[in-house]
Amino acid sequence: MELKRVVVTGLGAITPLGNSIDELWNNLVNGVSGAAPITRFDTTNFKTKFACEVKNYNSNDYFDRKEARKLDMFAQFALIASEQAVQDSGIDTESIDHDQVGVIWGAGIGGIQTFTEEIKGFVNNDGNPRFNPFFIPKMIGDIAAGHISMKYGFRGPNYNTVSACASSTNAIGDAYNLIRLGKAKVFVTGGSEAAICEAGMGGFNSMQALSTRNDDPTTASRPFDKDRDGFVMGEGGAALILEEYEHAVARGAKIYCEVIGSGMTADAHHLTAPHPEGLGAKNVMLMALKDNDTKAEDIDYINVHGTATPRGDIAETLAIKEVFGEHAYKLNISSTKSMTGHLLGAAGAIESIACIMAIKEGIVPPTINHFTDDPEIDPKLNMTYHKAEKREVKAALSNTFGFGGHNASVIFKAI
Repeated sequence: MELKRVVVTGLGAITPLGNSIDELWNNLVNGVSGAAPITRFDTTNFKTKFACEVKNYNSNDYFDRKEARKLDMFAQFALIASEQAVQDSGIDTESIDHDQVGVIWGAGIGGIQTFTEEIKGFVNNDGNPRFNPFFIPKMIGDIAAGHISMKYGFRGPNYNTVSACASSTNAIGDAYNLIRLGKAKVFVTGGSEAAICEAGMGGFNSMQALSTRNDDPTTASRPFDKDRDGFVMGEGGAALILEEYEHAVARGAKIYCEVIGSGMTADAHHLTAPHPEGLGAKNVMLMALKDNDTKAEDIDYINVHGTATPRGDIAETLAIKEVFGEHAYKLNISSTKSMTGHLLGAAGAIESIACIMAIKEGIVPPTINHFTDDPEIDPKLNMTYHKAEKREVKAALSNTFGFGGHNASVIFKAI
């Protein structure tokens, strides 16, 4: 069976660095931090009092009041990002074969804001179970994919991927593989999260996963820095339109790039910590490269998982050196989480967009907030510290790794 080629024809995003692709990309290239004091709730008693919230967001700007009440914020972000991507792709949503368009969305947590509010309401009333009838439909992770499909009438494969912070990269990989196999012509894919709430922040604080640098939020996300102390929570959504190459050409679509590889592996090591030698990370990059017999030397840029956790950053650099050998020193490597924060299940989608735009614009976004070298991280690796770098990017790889040992990678190539 001949596998189909897959291309990217549309992008959309609502993020801590901007509510459109242009605004997001401009801020990424200029090294802008999205971190600021939390406005969603009272943080007085919380260890971490800052995060990367979506700025200037009012649901009434996008949805009528009745509709907004039925949507958790993670689903709102999904609908906004996917609408931008569909419009960007130029797809005629009326005339397209709706049976050939699917939706695969990634959300590692889903409607945690809804869950938090409903449980608070229950414990604070007289103990009677008075729950909103939309409680469950707002909370469940698959509902974002369902809403996107219902909005446009897309009847192809439709589901949610849940693999913690690897969720949206898994979604992109699944969409890529299903198009290759001829199961659909087009997919709306990506991810969204909205976990900046009491339960989200309190839960990650209890794990000691979050930075507590409350005195200086904008420099708190410090991937690969010796003094990194955890990740900064982010929120938002990002969407890609993946399309069979011949279908895109036939309708005269704008093509950003081609998807040429995906990988999915497990560490099989620890609940939250990565394999100390980066074994799962190494294997997932090798799997993605093998997909189309891509050579390690063909990759110009890696957008790393790089969350600013003490062990995770070291393990990923070890894996890169093992996979790429001497070519590792010719790569540009950067963690855009230093600017966006960590969007959990949506991280892979937003970072895939960073890779795609790097290919399109010939610019690699930086890793900001680097102050002190970590002696356990090879100083000869080019982490693109402080400032964006201009270079031709023919192919870029995006890594995302999640609690539970889930690893996912995807490769994009200029066309």
